[in-house]
Amino acid sequence: MVQKVAIYCRVSTTDQSCERQERDLLEYAEKSGFEVVGVWFETASGIKHNRTERKKVMALAQSHSIDAILVTEMTRWGRSTIDLIETLQELHSWHVSLIAQTGLQFDLNTPQGRLIAHLMASLAEFERDLVRERVRSGVAAAKARGHKFGRQPGQRVKADKFEPKVLQMVESGYSYRKIAEKLNLSKTTVSDIVKRHRQSGKKSDSTESKSENFTQ
Repeated sequence: MVQKVAIYCRVSTTDQSCERQERDLLEYAEKSGFEVVGVWFETASGIKHNRTERKKVMALAQSHSIDAILVTEMTRWGRSTIDLIETLQELHSWHVSLIAQTGLQFDLNTPQGRLIAHLMASLAEFERDLVRERVRSGVAAAKARGHKFGRQPGQRVKADKFEPKVLQMVESGYSYRKIAEKLNLSKTTVSDIVKRHRQSGKKSDSTESKSENFTQ
């Protein structure tokens, strides 16, 4: 039975071309007796997450429209060891193989494929541990330099963000309830913003006179 394959070509920058990859993979598919259902081209760096064309190929795999995906080398497909093993596991669940032109084939239905997948899973976990260790080390170093993380006491991130808009709407004659509805805030938050502004001495006389008449 002839296997249906999708060809995936990727380059990192716009000044590069997928022409060589396409030519080599079409020749490889012909020699191997594969039926090519299409060729997908991507221009994206190795670490870019939003790969539109790769998603299309994955969708074909999920719908069982193809039996395998052809790439010139595994680095053209995976962003990292973790990404490669995760997509391999997805492809395995759909019974789709990932084949590199070099002859390396990740077919998890074979003992060799499962061994390679197991080794890669171990490498992926090692990579995760390294990332976590770097993050913890970076945070510790930043704290040692006096940098503070997270919300600090007295900070009102959401209220401070909406304060100019709230005060503007107060000036325009909106009630606290209407402001809360339009900005998706609680009426208490709106009231607190106006109260703090009034106490700061920055509130204009016109704002004070109008706010006195609002229905709270």
